Amino acid sequence: MIEVLANAMGLAITDPVFWMPLVFLGLFFVVVLAGTILDGFDIGVGSLSLIAPAALRPRMLSLLSPWRDANEYWLFLGMVLFFCAFPYAWEAVMGSLYLPLCGLALGVLLRSVSFEMRLRAPAELQAKWQVAFGVGSVITAFVHGVLLAKVVVSFNSGAGYFWFSIFMGLCSVAAYALLGASWLIMREAGELRARAVRWGSVTVRWFAAGAIAASVVLALANPGVLLKWSEGLQRVVVLVLWGALLLCFISLEMCLQRMINSSYRTTALPFMLTLLVFVAVMSGLAFSFFPFLVLDEITIWDAAASLPVMQIVGGVAVLIIPIMLLFNIWVYKGMFGLSKPPQPPEFRG
Repeated sequence: MIEVLANAMGLAITDPVFWMPLVFLGLFFVVVLAGTILDGFDIGVGSLSLIAPAALRPRMLSLLSPWRDANEYWLFLGMVLFFCAFPYAWEAVMGSLYLPLCGLALGVLLRSVSFEMRLRAPAELQAKWQVAFGVGSVITAFVHGVLLAKVVVSFNSGAGYFWFSIFMGLCSVAAYALLGASWLIMREAGELRARAVRWGSVTVRWFAAGAIAASVVLALANPGVLLKWSEGLQRVVVLVLWGALLLCFISLEMCLQRMINSSYRTTALPFMLTLLVFVAVMSGLAFSFFPFLVLDEITIWDAAASLPVMQIVGGVAVLIIPIMLLFNIWVYKGMFGLSKPPQPPEFRG
């Protein structure tokens, strides 16, 4: 496929004008995927805190504390990278997503302010800031689904598209709630783990419904995507991806039901399966859209910045990416496994 695209544009594969936009697209995909997953369990736990008993909410939020600051920068990093690498798509994409992006900014701001204020507020006000954090998490998750729906239907509007956006927003809340619930199953014991299993068993079906709906609407609204899915080797890729997605959903459902019927034991399997589902869904969307940023209108080469700008941004990325990798490995290495309370220091008289 890459050689065909290069030949169609009259460029060599080794030409920086051809391969540098591909590199930046890969970086952008990695940032979006990392933000969806690493900030996703945070959003999911926050959303679930609204339906959790009041006695469990402080513990749920305290589990998030080590990663709150790191989780906040993924959105801004993705937007900066998109603006620097693909400035000629900014107007077409952001102009069509103005209202959902305002809602996303509101949710992110409410989450950040509420979490920090809860730590500093008097005891009698902390519960209210916990609720505000949960509301901000639901808003953020819901808007993510609306953004996905708008992109899937190529920014079209109308009554049918509106209700599809609402449905995808609800499914997005369920998807993040599933990610948060499966993370809690891995991290926590007792009542919170038992409740997380129940929450996960409900939300997994909504997540599956959203993934199916997005795929069907994407194919029906964009004939080019349906044609791409049904051609030659690409048809095999699509079938393998759908098979893996179906297997993950079935395994996840069986795992959660077994935990309900047998024992609420500590396991990382639901969390790992949920991660695989997120990766499969994001990879399927990337495969369907490539090489367009706006389907059938703007390719990554149409939207790419000039070669000197990409070289400067690429040089900055070469310096920053190793630092980011080390930072994230250090920050997120403790997010797996059962949470263990810190041991108080020994005081010797």
